[in-house]
Amino acid sequence: MITLIRKQNIMTTRWKNFIAVCCLALAHVSLAAERPNIVFILSDDQAWTDYGFMGHPEIKTPHLDKLADRSVVFGRGYVAAPLCRPSLASMATGIYPFEHGITGNDVGGGRNQRAKLDVPVRAAFHQHPSFIKMLTANGYLTHQSGKWWEGSYQDGGFTHGMTHGDSKRDGRHGDVGLKIGREGLKPITDFVDMAVEKKKPFLLWYAPFLPHTPHNPPQRLLKKYSKPGRALDVARYYAMCEWFDETCGELLGAIEKRGLSDNTVVLYICDNGWAAPSSNADDPNQKLWGSYAKRSKSCPYENGIRTPIMVSWPAKVKPEDSPDFAHAIDLFPTIAAAAGIEAPEGLPGIDLLDEKARKGRKSVFGVCHASHNMTPGNPDGTLQYLWGIEGDWKLLLRYRGKDTTQYHKLHVWDTEPVRLYNLKDDPHEKNELTAEHPEIVQRMIKAIQAWHPVNADLGKD
Repeated sequence: MITLIRKQNIMTTRWKNFIAVCCLALAHVSLAAERPNIVFILSDDQAWTDYGFMGHPEIKTPHLDKLADRSVVFGRGYVAAPLCRPSLASMATGIYPFEHGITGNDVGGGRNQRAKLDVPVRAAFHQHPSFIKMLTANGYLTHQSGKWWEGSYQDGGFTHGMTHGDSKRDGRHGDVGLKIGREGLKPITDFVDMAVEKKKPFLLWYAPFLPHTPHNPPQRLLKKYSKPGRALDVARYYAMCEWFDETCGELLGAIEKRGLSDNTVVLYICDNGWAAPSSNADDPNQKLWGSYAKRSKSCPYENGIRTPIMVSWPAKVKPEDSPDFAHAIDLFPTIAAAAGIEAPEGLPGIDLLDEKARKGRKSVFGVCHASHNMTPGNPDGTLQYLWGIEGDWKLLLRYRGKDTTQYHKLHVWDTEPVRLYNLKDDPHEKNELTAEHPEIVQRMIKAIQAWHPVNADLGKD
């Protein structure tokens, strides 16, 4: 088990390294103008299959397809957790939920106590370096819009932004920042114009509340996807995916219009998957879920954790479809390398533009916790799964950590302690193969437990 002492040592080392980076920033001011701009695009609740460039037969995403044409595209990308807040926290810090402490969307205690209980959780989280703070410290102007759970944009280290983070004004996970995309992009384009005028490199955190619910797309798009025999919730979701794509086109078009495309690194990822509840409405357990399909958001199945990841940099990166693994924890080291800044010591991810590092990676890992009842100081306390993927093989290890909300109820059907799938033959995980391959099961259990040892008593009924 990762001990408290080890955690403290890791945090201290990373923080010292980060402070050193901040100091060096003063020596590199003259180089700031030569560094690339960074545009970080984050989809919110979208399945890994639901893009034109990923082969969806009906959903149209022409702007993201165009981005894919000029990117290194990782079709086998994964997030650290299948839930928005811990997923975003891992993207920003480059570490796993059990390291940064954000394992769910909220601390337990009910809606009236969320804000109060969250204060020490956010304070502990902000002790960790992030690529946002790193870029700000090194002369970048940085702008937050859309989803942001960790207080105000200033709390996150951004120089500019939209989210105020005031719990008394509905500041839970983005507040006014969630208007971006749905209500235009003027805050972003104004910021870009300011950065250009000041001759400063910039970071855009573009995390619109799209295609996330409420699924209220423009009528023209809903009409496009509505047809006899298709459930309305599916049509609305499909329309939301295209609406999100349209906003990405507007953003990338604004960058291009200003002549910034060649020296702008664009990174794309989704926080977690999603599927309409009607997609498996014939399953007797689906009635427990209501707002989305089981084995999607909040689950460690492919529809919960898999996402395409794209990196575009026209001036320096040749487009390709990569068969290699990519992971949300790779964003920090990738951005640091592109900006010419040394990342904090000890980050577990890799630079996705380093082909040798990509080829050397054989496995990826992640976690899944209960959704709304974090246990501060004990991140494994709400653990529900550990998962690992090695080549074509994927293994799920089931745990039964504390749950004061609905996780156990929603997963009443998932009682097996171990599940094994071959993703090459069975990408939608329909055929469980534990009995057929006991040697693979044992090897992967050892690999997962070596990656993150968990108290052996956790999960015992």
